[in-house]
Amino acid sequence: MLFNSPEFLFVFLPLTLLMTACALAWRGRTAGVLLLTLASLVFYGWWEAQALLIIGASIALNFTLSRAIAAAPRGTVSRKWYLSVGIVANLAALGFFKYADFLVVNVAELTGLQAAPLGVVLPLAISFYSFQQIAFLVDTYNAKMERIPFRDYMISVVFFPHLIAGPLLHYRDIIGQFESRFSVSWATISAGMPIFAMGLAKKVAIADPIAQFVTPLFDQAAVAPLSLFDAWAAALGYTAQLYFDFSGYSDMAIGLGLMYGITLPLNFFSPYKSTSIVEFWRRWHMTLSSFLRDYLYIPLGGSRVGPVRRYGNLMIVMVLGGLWHGAGWTFVFWGFLHGSYLVVNHLWRNQVSPYLGAIDKLLLPVYASLTFVLVVVAWVFFRAPTFDVALNVLSGMFAPETVALPGELMTIGALAAIPGIAWGGQGMAYPDFVAFWTYAAVACVLAWGAPNSAQIFGLAGDGATIWRDWWSPAHWVAGVVLLWAACFGIFSAVPSEFLYFQF
Repeated sequence: MLFNSPEFLFVFLPLTLLMTACALAWRGRTAGVLLLTLASLVFYGWWEAQALLIIGASIALNFTLSRAIAAAPRGTVSRKWYLSVGIVANLAALGFFKYADFLVVNVAELTGLQAAPLGVVLPLAISFYSFQQIAFLVDTYNAKMERIPFRDYMISVVFFPHLIAGPLLHYRDIIGQFESRFSVSWATISAGMPIFAMGLAKKVAIADPIAQFVTPLFDQAAVAPLSLFDAWAAALGYTAQLYFDFSGYSDMAIGLGLMYGITLPLNFFSPYKSTSIVEFWRRWHMTLSSFLRDYLYIPLGGSRVGPVRRYGNLMIVMVLGGLWHGAGWTFVFWGFLHGSYLVVNHLWRNQVSPYLGAIDKLLLPVYASLTFVLVVVAWVFFRAPTFDVALNVLSGMFAPETVALPGELMTIGALAAIPGIAWGGQGMAYPDFVAFWTYAAVACVLAWGAPNSAQIFGLAGDGATIWRDWWSPAHWVAGVVLLWAACFGIFSAVPSEFLYFQF
């Protein structure tokens, strides 16, 4: 079920809040947890009911293995064996559902054999709940988690605000909150509603309108190289669309969690303001970055090994991070690009920056601009279905065959005097051109010039502080205004799914 759909906003959410509040008041925490679990399963199964069987089997297997790990004495072979079985089982399920067709097609191409894709349907959110349950097994193995009741484990997995597209959680954090802070009241709703409204506005008032321009441009790039302005519109448009779509989802998840007294972790902190790729990954999809660091980079040796192995570990982590996002070579190359960026970034910091002194700080605007351009280039591969499409966009950005502008702009004298412009033949029509670059300008102002959600709502503190601070009419007015703006998008078209649903 989509957070931006009328059935969620006007039926599921209010009904679930009301029923959970009644269950907590009349029957206590256990009843509230059970009711919210059932509601979360309805939320998940709304899209594809048979996917409930897969997530149910995953939860049952991982819970059973976690109990076996917790019961086995530390340092024993059986304890390690149970952990290994759990990791392999999760990765095998993820590999089959997400990468089976990818492997079949590529093996067939390499060997020359005739093999049709298996047609495996990717279960919604399997990438997220598989990674999160691996983290739970590892934390249990390392004695960071104790045995917990099945109902608590179940709700920690299927809690609907974070189930579909994160944020990725450490279960010890969310389980403790369900034990001590789970509640529904006017205070919790007041805390969560404005944050939810801001995320909803990001999605339907910024990301979705920009997507209407980005999709046709990438479709055109499947046929021929784009002209200069269309290529930059495609790249910058997707850069803005992805940020406001996914950060909007994350804001909505945090807001929904707070409505139930649960504080979910931040996932974004103005990543396009970064002055380096290292800083970008500390600000972009922060919970995924933390997961890859804690459960892949550090076990590989992290920065404790020599520089060659350290940079090799970075490349491995980023390439696997790219593959996690999608079964395609463009995703792998996107991960390779970011791994390369990180290696160069660390080399620059270690070998060059110490000798620049005060000049290094003066170069921060240059670093920020270069970081943003590199991120945009990588997003082109992330969005493009094939390398040919990506190259058709990039060639238009940096070596265009055509510089096309709408004929209506010929009235601007300075532009009319520039030779080599194709007026009105190729590229966007004038209304689309004006509309897109207006949206792009708004997106840039918000991404670079405005405070982010965490700064506006004080999300670095604990939930109790947020509840107290948000008991004010001004914040409710802000939430209502954002909801009002979002409603134009909700009712003007069929609700679109969030981009990270496909991962």
